[in-house]
Amino acid sequence: MRRFAQQFSKYLAGYSVLWAFVAPLLMAGSLLSGCSKSDNPPASSTKSGNPLTAPVDYLGAAAQAQKKSIKTLDEAGLNQSVQMFYAQEGRYPKDLNELVNPSYLSQLPTPPVGTKFDYNPTTGQVKVVPK
Repeated sequence: MRRFAQQFSKYLAGYSVLWAFVAPLLMAGSLLSGCSKSDNPPASSTKSGNPLTAPVDYLGAAAQAQKKSIKTLDEAGLNQSVQMFYAQEGRYPKDLNELVNPSYLSQLPTPPVGTKFDYNPTTGQVKVVPK
């Protein structure tokens, strides 16, 4: 590793004197940042680590990912419709039902189970929030 650092420093020194000083510092920082060991698992980890429950863990993670993707798509689609309304009408809709017409949406999407759409008519932002 030391040999690589020396060769890299020589390579950079040909381009700028500044790099001759900065490169070793960057390399030392990157080496030192990977030296710590954490015994704590990530806070968002829902895995049990048990091979017997692995299929259940997988299905639970897949269901959560599907719910999150549906939420994101609904939110993005509604925000895009609000922005199209704003571009054509020069104002944000008073409520989401105003978007239901042939120009914007045929019908409002149903939010994922346990959530609802939160619309702010002053900013035109739509969010999916828990009920």
